[in-house]
Amino acid sequence: MTDSPLRLVGLRGATTCHENSVKAIESAVRALMDALVNRNGLTPDRIVSLTFSVTTDLDACFPAAIARRREGWDGVALLDCQQMAVQGDLERCIRVLAHAWLPGDQDAQHPYLEAASRLRPDRSSHN
Repeated sequence: MTDSPLRLVGLRGATTCHENSVKAIESAVRALMDALVNRNGLTPDRIVSLTFSVTTDLDACFPAAIARRREGWDGVALLDCQQMAVQGDLERCIRVLAHAWLPGDQDAQHPYLEAASRLRPDRSSHN
């Protein structure tokens, strides 16, 4: 761990599901949260909030409810919303915006998984 002062940052990320089912959404959210936490060295006490947005074709369950099951996340503010519907948007996509405290000298890592890697090729994470 570093002695650098902490700074509040916005972390972005996204992933896709192969189908609109509870199981597929749970798997996608877990993978996205694991990538976000692991790549940024996050602990629950450093996560302020997460907002999930999903495309209109995902309605089997709430991503925030899945994230809420993570150990220690009872103090993290979580919110779900529907992504604005835009013609030609990526299908079955889950996006996240997280606010977290990172050491000032640490670069933020923004995981874009599965087909969502095409949303931000400059920040894509290989699976």
